[in-house]
Amino acid sequence: MSISGSFSTALSGLTAAARAAEVVSSNIANAMTDGYGRRELTLSARVIGGTGQGVMVGGVTRRSDPVVIGDRRLADAGSGARDTTAKFLNRLESIVGSPDDATSLNSRIADFDTALLEATSRPESEPRLANVMQTAKALAAHIADAGRQIQDARAEADNQIESQVAQLNTALARVADLNGQIRANSGTGRDSSALIDQRQQVIDGISKIVPLREVPRDNGPVALFTTGGAVLLDGRPAELGFTPAGVIVPGMTQANGALSGLTLNGKPLSTAAEGGPISGGSLAAQFAIRDDLAPKAQEKLDAVARDLVERFANPAIDGTRTTGQPGLFTDDGSVFSAVNETGLAQRLQVNSAADPAQGGALWRLRDGLGASTAGASGNAQMLKNMQSALTAARNPVSGGFMAGARSFATLSADVISGIATARVNADDEASFATAQLGTLRSMELEQGVDTDQEMQSLLQIETAYAANAKVISTIGDMMQTLLEM
Repeated sequence: MSISGSFSTALSGLTAAARAAEVVSSNIANAMTDGYGRRELTLSARVIGGTGQGVMVGGVTRRSDPVVIGDRRLADAGSGARDTTAKFLNRLESIVGSPDDATSLNSRIADFDTALLEATSRPESEPRLANVMQTAKALAAHIADAGRQIQDARAEADNQIESQVAQLNTALARVADLNGQIRANSGTGRDSSALIDQRQQVIDGISKIVPLREVPRDNGPVALFTTGGAVLLDGRPAELGFTPAGVIVPGMTQANGALSGLTLNGKPLSTAAEGGPISGGSLAAQFAIRDDLAPKAQEKLDAVARDLVERFANPAIDGTRTTGQPGLFTDDGSVFSAVNETGLAQRLQVNSAADPAQGGALWRLRDGLGASTAGASGNAQMLKNMQSALTAARNPVSGGFMAGARSFATLSADVISGIATARVNADDEASFATAQLGTLRSMELEQGVDTDQEMQSLLQIETAYAANAKVISTIGDMMQTLLEM
């Protein structure tokens, strides 16, 4: 090999070592960057005129495992859905209250029952009658407040849907833009690794909202499909549409047109939590809260309110009431009608005839809600009737409860127990999904940047660089010797 050939060979080694050091430094700098794919320098022997003369840099290769990334994205979606559901059920349990909570629904019922028993023993006592009224109002207010908070949760879910749909549209447009840049780089031979990193980060954000699969296309772009078959991006990005309701009240549903569904490029898209085109992610979970879980909770609560109203509307309790007059518990001050059950929980109120705060008189709790004058102060019969009505076994007529007569306290306990069971199951599923996601993240990170390995590579690069530099220095000395001859 000639001196010039040796010089060219050593110079190519220096170039390759410098390029390798650049790649290693990029790997180390981005060791903690989400979506970063480890880079490797591709080298090959350089051949000139059939003779090997140094090394040639072929380019930079981005390393990643699309199978692991795809599975991790599905786990991301599953974890998002289960966490969303678990948070709602935990909130619902706190709204109704657990049995050991002093302000729970069961505690309110127990307080009312105790107040009735105490008033029965001394019906002439105004403080005890006042306690009956106070505990009755507290019970009605608890049920009404729970109903309002359930509708608040629906409204918050509706707002989250709007936010997530906007995020999806923005992210899909961004992926489409990155696809174009990557395609352009592919045509000119430029490195697209950084653009692919950015695209992976954006797609990872989408995968938390809807479960998806990434399909590579020619020259670098990718297409995105939900696991339910909806096309989110294939060339051009899809446009999702949603109209927020703002305020949500009982009875508002997608079916009756009061609440917006989801559209894809202007066409209706099913929002079913199971088996739908977007099922499995946080977006579907928010629709499930708004359209299924919260309405069912409202239905149960309305059934509890109805049971309470109808127990105390029994004519056998109070003979002073005339037809058309409500019992102790009312539908916003009026008689309850079975055709207007939806939202009854929020409208539940105590009869104003016995409430001094509304112009009524406490003695009507003892002498009859329809009584015009106070009766004998020692007559406890109506108080006994009310206490018996509260504890009597009665078949619920709505709410989808299992058949069987039960007291009002038992009926309420069934509601609380059902919520608690659903919450425990949701927490278990969320914990499993989190563990699964953690495992897949670890698998993904194992294929990422290993700083120890990179530092070892840097030492090898340093050695190679020094060796090639020594060759060039030696060639320089040889040239100087020739010139001095």
